[in-house]
Amino acid sequence: MSFASFISAISKFLPSVEAPKAKPGLSGRLKYSFFVLVIFFILGNIALVGLTPAAVSGLGIYQIILASNIGTLLTVGIGPIVVASIILQLLVGTKIWKLDFGNPEERALFSSTQKILAIILSFFEALVYVQIGFLTPQAGMFFWVVLQVALGSIVLLYLDEVVQKYGIGSGISLFIAGGVAAAVIWRVFNPVSTIGLGLKIVSGGAAFDFATGAGLLWRFFAELGNSLYTALVQHIFPILFALIIFFIVIYFEGVYVNIPITMGRSSQFGRYPVKFFYVSNLPVILSAALFANIALIYAIVEKKAIPFLTTGLFYLSKYTTAPYDLTENLFLQGFAGLGGQILQAVIYLILLSIVCVFFGVMWVKMAGQDSEAVSNQLQRSGMFLPGFRRDPRVIKSVLDRYIPTITIIGSIFVAVLAGFASITNAVGTGMGILLTVDIVYRLYEEIVKEQVSTDSGLLTKLVSGMKH
Repeated sequence: MSFASFISAISKFLPSVEAPKAKPGLSGRLKYSFFVLVIFFILGNIALVGLTPAAVSGLGIYQIILASNIGTLLTVGIGPIVVASIILQLLVGTKIWKLDFGNPEERALFSSTQKILAIILSFFEALVYVQIGFLTPQAGMFFWVVLQVALGSIVLLYLDEVVQKYGIGSGISLFIAGGVAAAVIWRVFNPVSTIGLGLKIVSGGAAFDFATGAGLLWRFFAELGNSLYTALVQHIFPILFALIIFFIVIYFEGVYVNIPITMGRSSQFGRYPVKFFYVSNLPVILSAALFANIALIYAIVEKKAIPFLTTGLFYLSKYTTAPYDLTENLFLQGFAGLGGQILQAVIYLILLSIVCVFFGVMWVKMAGQDSEAVSNQLQRSGMFLPGFRRDPRVIKSVLDRYIPTITIIGSIFVAVLAGFASITNAVGTGMGILLTVDIVYRLYEEIVKEQVSTDSGLLTKLVSGMKH
């Protein structure tokens, strides 16, 4: 039995989300996306049954990016889904597994394999989280805790499928954006006290005691009298840096390189736009998942106390993690004693850039957005470059001047931007803010396109009716 036949046989036993017979309208797709997002937030607040109290720990900042909430049904979040994608991209990118993504059957094989691998990894990561102590089950509850964690991730896998077929955009992107938005709001406005509950019962009723609230704004006002400068650096700068990243991303989302083309027999002139963010946000998502798994592997090796692996993975884990308090320390104490953190930040930015470029190049090829695929698409659409023969090879040679360069530059730019935001301790994390702004912007573009398509369809029907 061939590998393709084996995957096809397994896929038949797995439940799947049936594609709609008719594409839902814009309002219907928005409702589906909203409904899925509500389910996501509900799952992220359902605590696992059978855990030892106060035994929950995790991957810290990476939880936000992986839509994870340790100790709930979303303990591993989208981690298994993203790791499955990374593994398969590496296999395809290194030509170990040769696939033609222009062939619908081979694309379907890739999708089915990714789904099966994600389900397997859901159980594997659930088991790892328990084994290394991120979760500590009560006596006799080991199996049930692992099962709950795995099922939570599998539910996310199918919710992603629902969004892709019935909603707007991608479910994975929706979960990341929702998780980051919730984290930002909670970190800025969290009313829970640093010394107890921020909600106090007084004679006149209930009232929030913002003076001891843990949110950045409440901490700023509480510490304003001690030192304005320190309060600004610790509690306002993270908000300001997040806003700076927000506006930078919005600006560069509108930056294009326009390649002149002609269309049809009339040779009408037009332009083929290549966005500066040609690689979208996927390289950052995959890089975050890779770095999180390096930290996870290090935690496993450290617990097993394997000497030669522990030392190597310690440094690898260290330099694939941003020094989140570097900017705060620079503002408060200057460069004195921060040589180690500065070196860590530089190496982190370099490694993040290299990994993002790798995933960016792989994504462009797999998504059919490389020069060869785009040249074939333009040729089939009756488009060609003015002054050149109508040959896809000629179009490819011209596109090669733009697409590979923009892919690499765009990947490095998003890596540096995400890394810079991380070392500034921006609310929502650097990667989180970058991803969320990009996701929301692209969601907005998709909604606008959908609305324009709906309006043009109604206009066509109206004109047709008037003619009759």
